[in-house]
Amino acid sequence: MNLLLLDPCEITSEEAILTGRRSTHLRTVLKVAPGDTVRVGVVRGRVGTGRVLAIEGEAVRLSVELTDQPVCDLHVELILALPRPIMLQRILKQATVLGVRRFYLIRSRRVEKSFFHSPVLEPEKIHALLLEGMEQAMDTWLPEVTIHQRFKPFVEDVLPTLAGKGLIADPAGAGTLAEGPVSGDQGQRLLLAVGPEGGWSDHELQSFADQGFYGFTMGSRILHVDTAVVSLLAQLQLLYDLRKR
Repeated sequence: MNLLLLDPCEITSEEAILTGRRSTHLRTVLKVAPGDTVRVGVVRGRVGTGRVLAIEGEAVRLSVELTDQPVCDLHVELILALPRPIMLQRILKQATVLGVRRFYLIRSRRVEKSFFHSPVLEPEKIHALLLEGMEQAMDTWLPEVTIHQRFKPFVEDVLPTLAGKGLIADPAGAGTLAEGPVSGDQGQRLLLAVGPEGGWSDHELQSFADQGFYGFTMGSRILHVDTAVVSLLAQLQLLYDLRKR
């Protein structure tokens, strides 16, 4: 836990009282004492420091000072064909660590219907995974996650309303990521589409192409979806940093 995240409603008169998982981490892992300071942030808000005022049983009372707003130069939204639940857990956390601002979990031809009934998709579970990613990355941006069980309505009704340059990973794609629309402009918005283990169907690829998505290949090796997502997000950030103006 690199950043102690607080909900705005937990702060009263610039103080917060923590119990549960966060208090346990402070007391047993960081072994804080009154007067110590820790990094804190407010979900969807600023970051700063928390000074330990007292340890009262299993509760820790903090004085909170929030001074800085986290900055995100590159805004990436991930369109993901819903993977297996165990893989989805890894992706939600790691993609949040790598700065994804919004997730669209969609149905494609090679996605099993049963995946949409997984307990991993319960709002509480998703929220917990996102918080873990935010704590690791020291970010206060809480990504939004939307679930779309039908491909056609998503592509025809939702996709046209989204802002950003579109990219779609395809092992048979003609282009490369380096040739894609990553400009380095501050605040650039990108929509990254990653398919299922078996890949996108021809119809699905054409549907994204009709919406202006740029198709690219990552090379001859076929990666697991969670590996591909992490690799692509890291490459996008590197390209953006190299081209930043």
